[in-house]
Amino acid sequence: MGRLLDEIREQPDVLQQLIANEWANIQEIARQISARDVRFVLIAARGTSDNAATYAKYLWGNVNRLPVALAAPSLYTLYERPPRLRGALVIGISQSGMSPDIVSVMQDARQQGMPTLAITNAPASPLARAAEFVIDCHAGEERSVAATKTYTAQLLAVALLSAALAQDATMHAQLARVPEAVAATLTLDACIAQAAERYCFVESMAVVGRGYNYASALEIALKLKELTYTSTTPYSSADFLHGPIAIVQRGFPVLLAAPSGAAYPALLELATELAARQAEQIIISDRPEILSHAQRALRLPMPVDEWLSPLIAVIPGQLLGYHLALTRGLDPERPRGLSKVTETL
Repeated sequence: MGRLLDEIREQPDVLQQLIANEWANIQEIARQISARDVRFVLIAARGTSDNAATYAKYLWGNVNRLPVALAAPSLYTLYERPPRLRGALVIGISQSGMSPDIVSVMQDARQQGMPTLAITNAPASPLARAAEFVIDCHAGEERSVAATKTYTAQLLAVALLSAALAQDATMHAQLARVPEAVAATLTLDACIAQAAERYCFVESMAVVGRGYNYASALEIALKLKELTYTSTTPYSSADFLHGPIAIVQRGFPVLLAAPSGAAYPALLELATELAARQAEQIIISDRPEILSHAQRALRLPMPVDEWLSPLIAVIPGQLLGYHLALTRGLDPERPRGLSKVTETL
């Protein structure tokens, strides 16, 4: 057993600690943000944190009716032409809080007088020091190169802020169930270890989600690239149907993140089409109808509402990346050419 698997298994405790330690702070941040003239959100992030930002785009847009844009940090560092940010809440999401380009976005926003928030696992980092408000992910030290517990902590921080901005007690009650649901999902470990043997020699794969779980498709694809060197391409199911589905032939592997919710019917329709094309389907869902199309069905044992499902649906993808790396004789603790902290300009 390695550090990565330990950190995957720590996630229920991490999420419980985040709720316990940060909820009061997040409520106060929400109160102060609500008193400002915030018309949209601009998020700066890279890698795994950028996938958490994609989740924020759907959640804050849907629940809080806030348009969300993802920043282009090179406008600040390479081109030195930052956009005008009037009416923006500017958020930096970063595990380490170290990347200079993300910090530059935050510093410029402060200079323009905009409210700024850092979501980070490093509350003493340059990003946190540059921000007006800070949400600490409370994930503890994450030593593995591939981020797992810091990713789900970022998702939960985003969800907690949404509930606080909405002043919705029902949302908060649903959030309290997430650590238990993550723990239940971790019981799929043995099943996924067995499934990984089937895909030992797979060279390429499509990973598909929609809506909230487009973020899951992005993050699962990233984990498979980092840990197993598989050429994985993430798609929204809507985009996949607009051309990329042409790559699917008999035996081509497609992983679907398809929990219950508004996006489910579109994913069921896609799974039916993929079955007709004789694709090799790995499906993460709580719904028997779509799971019946899978060669490897990964049934979510404790479903949650769709807006929280990315916290659950990503877990099988993390475990698949870990076990597939082992099956291929790779070291998941030392992905080639990668380091824990990447600082981009």
